[in-house]
Amino acid sequence: MKIHNPFRTALVATLGVGLGILLISSLESLSTVLLYVGTALFLSLGLDPLVSFLERRRLPRWLAVLVTILGVLAIFGGIVLIVIPVLVNQISQLVSEITAIVQRGTLLEDTMAWMEDAFPNLRVDLVFDYIADWLDTNLAEIGGTIGQGVITASGALLSGLFGAFIVLILTIYLTASTPSLKRAVYQLAPASKRDRFVDLADQITDSVGYYVMGQVSLGVINGVLSAIYLSIIQAPFPAVLAVIAFFFSLIPLVGTLTGSTIIVLICLIPGLGSPQTAIAAGIWYLIYMQIEAYVISPRIMSRAVSVPGAVVVVAALAGGSLLGLLGALIAIPVAASILILYRQVLIPRMNEL
Repeated sequence: MKIHNPFRTALVATLGVGLGILLISSLESLSTVLLYVGTALFLSLGLDPLVSFLERRRLPRWLAVLVTILGVLAIFGGIVLIVIPVLVNQISQLVSEITAIVQRGTLLEDTMAWMEDAFPNLRVDLVFDYIADWLDTNLAEIGGTIGQGVITASGALLSGLFGAFIVLILTIYLTASTPSLKRAVYQLAPASKRDRFVDLADQITDSVGYYVMGQVSLGVINGVLSAIYLSIIQAPFPAVLAVIAFFFSLIPLVGTLTGSTIIVLICLIPGLGSPQTAIAAGIWYLIYMQIEAYVISPRIMSRAVSVPGAVVVVAALAGGSLLGLLGALIAIPVAASILILYRQVLIPRMNEL
């Protein structure tokens, strides 16, 4: 191919590369803002079924949105007011127990005795001497690292609170303006295909909304049942463990298993729990996971699009790699949306060829 004006061609190519780099750097700079918007959109779609339910009860849109937002804030505010004092009290007890164990001075000796019994051929005293020498050498560096970690954690906490406030404001706005936003998006489709586009878009948004509500419902059920059962078996700090069960249940597929494992391990901490308590908790969560998988989850998620297990795993891993915990949460409804397009658009079109 003969280039008639090399200078102009090189200039256009350079400008194109520069524009691409500028767009990429702009997206990186706006990644936090885009994350806030995506989270708020995800939550607003989850609240939309509640708003639609109130609208069907003859409430105007603005009042339905107001009632929904105030109701959600009241529920979470009540949970915080009830749980936080218990959490603070039980965490204080946990710290006191650990401090007492350390102050008794028998933790090191008990650990050495257990290792000597478990590994009779291992020179346990040499291992502990090596650890003590390493700590003496690196203690100052460890202290500085811990100090930097505390400062970083404090900054992350403040940033998280600010981000939560921004997401709350965006969620209220997007929930209130969902119909107008949908109409604006629908206008982008050609008039000849607009009805089909509207139908698919409504299926996708409804599926995401029911998924969010269903996942939160599963978390609430797990948290409440965990609080009751762990209190019955006198597990250590049942309120703290119930909160762990609730938040991990929000993670699809592996959340309940991960949270249950953490709870059982906490029940094994010497001086806090006991092997009998850990076994009782383990048996309970094994039974609960079966009931959740075959009874509770199918009933709650019946109105959301079902996603095959292998797709759930791949989607959760991909979403977690891209956006962390939030990515793992929103990956499943995104996969469900792609499945809707695959089943109702791609497959019929391929059958027509």
